[in-house]
Amino acid sequence: MSQIDSGSEPLSPAAPHKAADDREEIYFEGTPMMRGELGKFFLWVVIGALVMAAPYFYDLVQDPVVVPWWVYAIAIAIGLACWIIPWVQTRSVRFRVTNYRIDYERGIFTRRIDTIELWHVDDISFKQGFLDRILGVGDITIMSDDKTTPRLNLDGVPNPRPLFDQLKQRIIAVKRQRGVIKMDTGG
Repeated sequence: MSQIDSGSEPLSPAAPHKAADDREEIYFEGTPMMRGELGKFFLWVVIGALVMAAPYFYDLVQDPVVVPWWVYAIAIAIGLACWIIPWVQTRSVRFRVTNYRIDYERGIFTRRIDTIELWHVDDISFKQGFLDRILGVGDITIMSDDKTTPRLNLDGVPNPRPLFDQLKQRIIAVKRQRGVIKMDTGG
């Protein structure tokens, strides 16, 4: 039997990889940034403004008809609710990226959590447009052989490049640690 590092357990033929370090280090934990969802936000603002203005324009077009005050009140309430929708959507998603796994939690009334172990990750990509660079956000896409979540989009991540680089390195390290070998079958 051989030792890898001083203080580590010896390797056996039944366990060809190094014993896992159980300490979990959090790289990122939080929700997507609203500034990463500006397009969606402006779309809902326009929809809300149109809903609030609809009774007024209807009243202008129909001369003899007077729209009751409560129609205006309902239109304003629905319009304001439209302005809140993008905020609620971004706050209903939460990511937790560690040195071993990625937890993806979502839902408003019912919560659902999916976990991707880093050794399952096949590929990782990074996207940051011009406006995203100015605002300090970006998107990281993870492709894996995970059955429940084969593709995971981490959208609107603040300061995304260091996280992307950490994940790339950590995926390689975890695969080596577990003895995962990627084979190209040529198919």
